[in-house]
Amino acid sequence: MKKTALVTGGGRGIGAAVSEKLARSGYHVYINYHHSEARAKELADRLCREGLEAEAVCCDVTDGEAVGEMISRIAEKSGIDVLVNNAGVSHYAMIQDVTDAEWDRVFDINVKGTFHACREAAKAMYWKRSGRIINISSMWGICGASCESVYSASKAAVIGFTKSLAKELAPADITVNCVAPGATETDMMKELPEEAVELLKEETPLGRLASPEEIAETVAFLASDAAGFLTGQVISPNGGLVI
Repeated sequence: MKKTALVTGGGRGIGAAVSEKLARSGYHVYINYHHSEARAKELADRLCREGLEAEAVCCDVTDGEAVGEMISRIAEKSGIDVLVNNAGVSHYAMIQDVTDAEWDRVFDINVKGTFHACREAAKAMYWKRSGRIINISSMWGICGASCESVYSASKAAVIGFTKSLAKELAPADITVNCVAPGATETDMMKELPEEAVELLKEETPLGRLASPEEIAETVAFLASDAAGFLTGQVISPNGGLVI
């Protein structure tokens, strides 16, 4: 049976690149979206026209019950071999300007959304005693970023969660790893001031931003059989900015 993968926030940016890479690697890919319906369905349709297997599925990852229903449907239909927790939002502001609601929104999506999907996928994976979970963090979760304290804190939480979960699920042969990208050419980057983006390029030893496809290559490796002995690791494709 063909292996299956669920990519949250899979309709745009890094998520779209991951969805496409996994589909081209032979997976039946479920492309999760909440607001980006048109982009997720367009991607799924395009991949299917090429003879690949992809479906767009709507779900708000902050809703634990809805996530449970989504993953149960996928598991019952075709099983779930790979979970990529990519859904996320950023927030750029001085700490004194951050409201409680803004803090809660970032953590609800970036951290609680990851928790919801991991909890539900672990049920299906533990039963068959195999699986790959790949959480998308950020290099700012490793070293922090000025004016992005909320985002950095949420991504640091994802890293800690990844390491703990890797130890917990290892006896069932489920690996849990983390990809912490550097500055990448996505819609999220457009939220930063132009001068901040140019500064990031200058500070990156390789002198440029990453492409979503480059991040997707790292995710695909962690999903593959070649990464079978890697778990609890944080891999950061960041062009040398954080070493």
